[in-house]
Amino acid sequence: MESDSAILALAALAQPTRLDVFKLLVRHEPDGLAAGDIARTLAVPQNTMSSHLAILTRANLVQAKRTGRSIVYRASLAHFQDVVLFMLTDCCGGKPEICAPLIESLTPCCPPVKKRKPANV
Repeated sequence: MESDSAILALAALAQPTRLDVFKLLVRHEPDGLAAGDIARTLAVPQNTMSSHLAILTRANLVQAKRTGRSIVYRASLAHFQDVVLFMLTDCCGGKPEICAPLIESLTPCCPPVKKRKPANV
């Protein structure tokens, strides 16, 4: 990832309404939400919401798809993952013990599913 792309994404998320939009869309994955539903949920005028959604789209943090008369927005989780990984690259400076607590704290809500061992019959 280029620094410019990360800066654009971080700048887009550095505004309270846009951060709320992104978090709302993450909660509504994989279906997404129509622009009007996003505006109503966050109590933001539709023309203002359109500007926020355009900024998030230019930053590749959301994707838009026309469905009939509505435009449905979804969070671009792959791009967000790229931004986070860009920020974490070389964070430990060759000392993995520095980043271990950070990495561990990134999974409190979604711990990996442990595979069950098949029962011996």
